[in-house]
Amino acid sequence: MRLAGVASNRGRNLLNIAAREPGGAELAVVLTNDANAPVLDAATEREIPTAVVERRENEPRHAHEERIVEALSDYDFDLVCLDGYMRILSDTFLDAMPTTLNVHPSLLPSFPGADAWGDALDAGVSVTGCTVHVVTDATDDDGSVIEDKVDSGPIVTQEPVPVYEDDTTETLKDRVLYEGEFRAYPRAVRWFATDSVDVLSEDGQPSAVNVHTDVAQEFPLRKSHSDDRFDVLRYGENPHQEAALYGDTTSTEPSVVHAEQVSGEKGMSYVNYLDAAGALDLIVEFEEPAAAVIKHANPAGCATASSLTDAYDRALSTDPMSAFGGVVALNRPCDPETAERIADSVKHVVVAPGFEDGAVDVLGQRENMRVLDVSGGTPTAIGPDDRTEPRMEKQLVGGRLVQDRDLMRIEPDDLEIVTEREPTDEEVETMCFAWQVVKHATSNAIVFADGTQTVGLGIGQVSRVDAVRLAAMKADEHAEGNDAEGAVMASDAFFPFPDGIEYAGEAGIEAVVQPGGSQNDDVVIETANEYGMAMTFTGSRCFRHD
Repeated sequence: MRLAGVASNRGRNLLNIAAREPGGAELAVVLTNDANAPVLDAATEREIPTAVVERRENEPRHAHEERIVEALSDYDFDLVCLDGYMRILSDTFLDAMPTTLNVHPSLLPSFPGADAWGDALDAGVSVTGCTVHVVTDATDDDGSVIEDKVDSGPIVTQEPVPVYEDDTTETLKDRVLYEGEFRAYPRAVRWFATDSVDVLSEDGQPSAVNVHTDVAQEFPLRKSHSDDRFDVLRYGENPHQEAALYGDTTSTEPSVVHAEQVSGEKGMSYVNYLDAAGALDLIVEFEEPAAAVIKHANPAGCATASSLTDAYDRALSTDPMSAFGGVVALNRPCDPETAERIADSVKHVVVAPGFEDGAVDVLGQRENMRVLDVSGGTPTAIGPDDRTEPRMEKQLVGGRLVQDRDLMRIEPDDLEIVTEREPTDEEVETMCFAWQVVKHATSNAIVFADGTQTVGLGIGQVSRVDAVRLAAMKADEHAEGNDAEGAVMASDAFFPFPDGIEYAGEAGIEAVVQPGGSQNDDVVIETANEYGMAMTFTGSRCFRHD
């Protein structure tokens, strides 16, 4: 798509579009009505053709526009983009041109005037923004402006921009340009360039804009955020990084962001929030009483049991050394007995869906322990059915990734047995448990489990065999009252070579659950048979990369 840009001054939006080439669009010409407009030099530097059509003294609007149309007739273009063009256009220009767009520095229909920024400040609004719209005729037959028709054309897209308490007209003007118009205008051009938008007409005039969406694709064409700042944190991941916590007030899922801190003199840190969120995500996988200990956003231990106290004791015994200074999460209201166990060890944060009488007092005896209640005032068990948010996001420099949350659960019937030896019922139960844990560990990840208790974890390794070796070392050297002998191994992705199975066999692993799908599956299965292992495939991996 080729564009005709029309401006009266600096044309910063046009230059931004030229630099980005949204949807492959490029400027065929930049026209101005001021021979001294800075946009001319800027366009020339970028080797964009230019044209100047100044209005003559007392020249009627229609006559001036006829000369503009004549000047543009030498160029081939599909879309006209206005940028700070300080003349109202009539149908003399608009009827002769393809669709003409303009960007206005407010969320129309609010503040349609020439000083949209000052009007927004005077009105005391907390949000303004910009609007890209189709330009329509706002003049009468004599060329006089009809004020209530100015900036009234069909809206293509808008971009919200916050208004801060200490804003001036200049600071707000800059923010609307750089955070609003520089996003919205290229977006609109990209939609036109990729045939993603139609302009509908009524009685020969643009009346509406239809942006195409793929009904089979649930991810929207654009995504906006409106989170509120909940807290300014002491610092970020490191003391030289500043940080703050923002929250979505519409979220109903149990969340550490919305949790009430019921004990602890210190507030939560950036890292505390990351670890606490990871621990909460893990324990809601289970319907039975469950406890997890998280360190550096990864499981140091996890277990389920008939009682919360037993679940915590078993989770802690996986790796008490690594659990030092970690975060504990429970999926049942914390009782005093479990609180005593937690207080006996050094933990920084405890997360639970409520606390029974006396439990907070017990935890409060531990200095600097922060206690979070995610129950929303109604203590209750939490589990898989409480996960209501379907997607997760990862902020990147310049954008964000959005994906479905990994809510997959495996049941015994989901497992494909691929070895000569079939797993026992107990091993199948452990496979299902270990799979729900390994999906919360940074890849490459390996989990050794005995019953519904982790006994060794190999996390965040660049080699899968090294992850197996690390899990075996943790099980044999760190686990209290347990080891790798007779355990079940879960792998978050397939084994590309048999060496991981060989090392697991030497460590005493008797059963394996993994996705399968490697070109070497046959060799891997043969190796498992040689060690007398039972192996099942899930058919789906569970990588976690952040």
